[in-house]
Amino acid sequence: MNANSRAWFALITLFAINLVNFFDRLIIGAVAEPLRKEFLLSDTSLGLLATAFTLVYAVVGIPFGRLADKFPRKHIISAGVFVWSLLTAASGIAQNYAQIFAIRIGVGVGEASFAPAATALIGDLFPPEKRARAMSIFMLGLPLGIALSFFVSGSVAKEYGWRAAFFVAGIPGILLAVISFFLPSTKAGQTETASTQIGSFRDVLTSKVMLWIIASGALHNFSLYALSSFITPFLMRYYGLDIRDANIAAMVINGFLTLPGLLLGGFLGDAIKRRRPNGALLLIAFTSLLSAPAFFFAVNAGKDSLVLFFISMGAGFMLMYFYYSIVYSTIQDITPPNLRGTAMSVYFMAMYILGGALGPLSIGLLSDHFTRSAAAAAGVVTFTAAALEPCKADGLRSAMYVVPVLSLLLAAVLFFAARELRNGNNTVAADV
Repeated sequence: MNANSRAWFALITLFAINLVNFFDRLIIGAVAEPLRKEFLLSDTSLGLLATAFTLVYAVVGIPFGRLADKFPRKHIISAGVFVWSLLTAASGIAQNYAQIFAIRIGVGVGEASFAPAATALIGDLFPPEKRARAMSIFMLGLPLGIALSFFVSGSVAKEYGWRAAFFVAGIPGILLAVISFFLPSTKAGQTETASTQIGSFRDVLTSKVMLWIIASGALHNFSLYALSSFITPFLMRYYGLDIRDANIAAMVINGFLTLPGLLLGGFLGDAIKRRRPNGALLLIAFTSLLSAPAFFFAVNAGKDSLVLFFISMGAGFMLMYFYYSIVYSTIQDITPPNLRGTAMSVYFMAMYILGGALGPLSIGLLSDHFTRSAAAAAGVVTFTAAALEPCKADGLRSAMYVVPVLSLLLAAVLFFAARELRNGNNTVAADV
């Protein structure tokens, strides 16, 4: 097998693992309503499941990122996918909230091993001028994994209960753990044609471009993790869909409709960078700006306007997905090969702690707050679960208005990142 074939075999395998990664991660959102009712949970407790997973994922990612720069990346990937797949299946035997909380933390540890090693491996296998496209293919696993998670998990949960959805999810990852042993071994920097800019662990945090990119990741993940965690509950509560139909709608919105943004981000990002070094970052600043009104119209749609919600929310997700392939490839471009795993783990830690972890919890807290406010306005005196249930749809809807505001902030942050890249402020002395 020649070098090009090895690179594409690796990319396809990593794409498949990434698909399983996000499939397993989003099951909680897909089965949130029956799980909430069985364990008598609040929206804050639901959000905390995602938050705890994300916090562990972010913190543990740092040592895994360092390991990915020191040991064979394929071994870290194989072990990680095997562990998290077993624990995903084990989620189906949880008997209470504490048990599923603990198991999901374990899944977070397993998944934390994957992204730094996988993106660093892609950086080793593909040269800078092809990296954004390679990253866009790798990141196809995100929307497709989410789409399949909503569809498969929702369908299985309707027919066999929410526990069965976790059992089904564990099988593919175990098979991919075996396949990943055959990934190519790489030499850091083997595809480089020029020196890169960031040179040391410290430089990861002193590069102005990197700091703006980290801030953008926090804002981006806050919104998308919040929406992914609560879109199925929202469709069930506000529009009255059953769990299968709500997950099919979520699959299309948060899965298939994101594909144009992800693919165009990769292809246009590579094309624009050849003409203007900061052009790709300017592109995602513009698409983030456009996503704000799309999200606003979706949240603001009335109960008789499901089509408007569907189209507007899908447009918002599509525009936000330009982000991934461009930002991930930009980090690879400005980071030397021997620090790519570290740089990605630093980015992921900040992105998930400040964004992915806070998003679901914040929306859950806001939802519970607005639910109680709506109940009080309706004359409810004692806030029991039964008394609050009719107000939960409006409470969650009010909480989701935070997303379009954060999309505007994201656009501004990405503009500043593009400005710094244009001015060359990411350049630092490399370690020797």
